[in-house]
Parts: sequence; structure tokens; C-alpha cells
Amino acid sequence: MNGSIIDRAGFIVGALARVLLIGLAWASLALPGGASAQARDVVVFAAASLKNALDDAAAVWMRDTGRRVVASYAASNALAKQIEAGAPADIFFSADPDWMDYAASKGLIRPESRISLLGNSLVLIAPKESAMQVELKPGFDLAALLGSQRLAMGHVNAVPAGKYGKAALEHLGAWAGVRDKVAQTENVRAALLLVSRGEAPLGVVYKTDAISDPNVAIVATFPEGSHPPIVYPVALTKDSAHPDAAALLAFLRSDKARPFFEKQGFTLLNKAGSGS
Repeated sequence: MNGSIIDRAGFIVGALARVLLIGLAWASLALPGGASAQARDVVVFAAASLKNALDDAAAVWMRDTGRRVVASYAASNALAKQIEAGAPADIFFSADPDWMDYAASKGLIRPESRISLLGNSLVLIAPKESAMQVELKPGFDLAALLGSQRLAMGHVNAVPAGKYGKAALEHLGAWAGVRDKVAQTENVRAALLLVSRGEAPLGVVYKTDAISDPNVAIVATFPEGSHPPIVYPVALTKDSAHPDAAALLAFLRSDKARPFFEKQGFTLLNKAGSGS
């Protein structure tokens, strides 16, 4: 397998995310009369692993309310940095508490609106046609399974799925053997894509990502105690002036949105009744 293909795939995904963010910023300047983009769309910055569930939930909310939502997906670390740089977000939906804590420490969110909404699990995936069987236990030899090939993961020092994955592999005693064989990507969906295309034989992603792609198979689930709990907090941004942002957040917390998250494999950590 050609390492340059992996690097190029990660670069392309990151570049597309940056283009979308830039487009949103320009849109806020281009509306007639100098109106803000928030007067038209609620802008949600969300972790890449939320895409399928959040797209479905937002579609129903738009249908039922006649209001509009624009979602931008990337790694939580990239989104937090974009919000810090002034990107026009109304809601921040992170894949781990660390990056929400970072946003809070910079005064970028409204603390009273923050809620830990979703949970997830971490899995090892392979291309669908793979017949590989793996038992994730202390001392398992992941390096031998990889051979001369590479393990697809989000960036292990920044991307939440990569951080969880590194922690799990360290706990199981497998990290030292594979640390030089990791293809690090800008977000978890990029890691998923490498395995889906057969460019990496194994990858570490969330269960929800694996469910979203018919071209991959889950070969093992990491024990819950091998990594910190996977928690998705969501909050309104401090600078949001959109009158519908709070209503959308209430909907995402409601029983109406629950099926969209559960369909993709998320667990609901906090319920708040019905939402408009």
C-alpha cells in the first residue's frame, strides 16, 4: 500500500472541510443588505462522526418548523479552533469533553447550555470482505496483524477518536508495536474512508462510523474500560445571535431526535422531554 495515498486522502478531506468553513464565512458577508447568515440558517459545527444522525435529525426539524440548518463537519479540535478564530457557528457539538472544555476556557460557549448528550463505543474495522477475527485482550499482537501495512486512525494527539484509540491500545499493550504504523487522519471519517477503500487493512473508529459504511466490517469492539468514556457534549456558542439556535438544541435533546441517534449506534446520556 502506498503511504502517499493515505496522506493524500487525509489532506483532501481536511481541505474540503476548510473550504466549507471559508464558504460559510463569506456567505455571512454576501447576504443582501449586510444581513448575517444567522438570520437565515442555524449553523452547527459538529464532529464528523455525527454526520449521518445529525443530517437526518436536522432534516426533520427543518421540515417540521420551516427553519433552516447548515451543518459543518470536521474533527472536534479543528472546529473548536475555527470557532475561536471567529467562524460563524451557533452550536458546537463535540466528540469529546476535552475540546468542549477548551471552548469553555476560551469563553466561546454558553456554559449554562452545555449538556453531555451522547455516548459511543470504539471498534476495530476491516474491509467488508476481510475474514479477519480479532480478540482485543491485553497482549494481543496488532502489529503482526498489520504486517507491513498501516492502521488508520484519527490524529492521536488531537482528534477525539484517535485519542481514545491510542488510550485503548496503550491499555491493551499494543501501542508500542504499532505507533510507527499508524496512518493519522484529520478526522475519524477520513480513517473510515481509508479502510472502506481498502487502502488500510484495519482502522480504529467509532461504532457509529462503522455502521454508516457498508464497505467495512467490525472485527472487534474495544472493552469500555480500555479508554475514557466516549461522551459527546453540545452547547450554544457565546456569540450566537440566532433566535432559532436554542430551539434546535432543545430538539436535539428531545425524544423526537432520539431515534436518529440510536439508529446510528449512539446511546443517549441525557433526555429532556419533547422539543419544538
